[in-house]
Amino acid sequence: MKPREVAASYDRIAGRWHGDSFDRDYGMAQHRRALAFLDDAGAALDVGCGSSGRIIDLLLERGFEVEGLDLSGEMLALARQRHPDVTFHHADICEWVFPRRYDFISAWDSLWHIPLARHEDVLPKILHGLNPDGVCIFTTGGTDTPDEVRDAAMGPPMYHSSPGLPRTLQWVAESGCVCRHLEYDQHPELHVYLVVQKAP
Repeated sequence: MKPREVAASYDRIAGRWHGDSFDRDYGMAQHRRALAFLDDAGAALDVGCGSSGRIIDLLLERGFEVEGLDLSGEMLALARQRHPDVTFHHADICEWVFPRRYDFISAWDSLWHIPLARHEDVLPKILHGLNPDGVCIFTTGGTDTPDEVRDAAMGPPMYHSSPGLPRTLQWVAESGCVCRHLEYDQHPELHVYLVVQKAP
């Protein structure tokens, strides 16, 4: 699936993350762990911010100047209702040009929707978008080798890909970052999150 097709699928189910039934604690402990590696608040970016606003809420509470980015127009429409004073970017992270560098970047459950062949470009681009000592938290598939799947588990057709952990860690190091934490946080599911920090 192409990114615009993934966006169309999320447009159809955008309200699923906006309503009261969504678990707003999901991923929050992991984000608090990542934020502990920073001394001060600064500029933050939520890549694939979606419509729930929970990550943005946490960052605002911690004193960050926050921006959000998402490929789904319907997701962003709901996000803007919840946070009218936050800057949102309607863009494909594969093509988006960073307007600035950030002290904290979250890419929670978003990067695995990009085409498998684009991971080698996108993850380093995100990590180069960090200020010195900046921190990034992101999720990936906990596979050893590259893999991609298409399914309709959420209803509309969806696409997921993973470059594999060895390549991911290689790109982290080549981008001048250190892996501070890696965890299969939903074991035995292959859901992995990493906290990485840019060198000073």
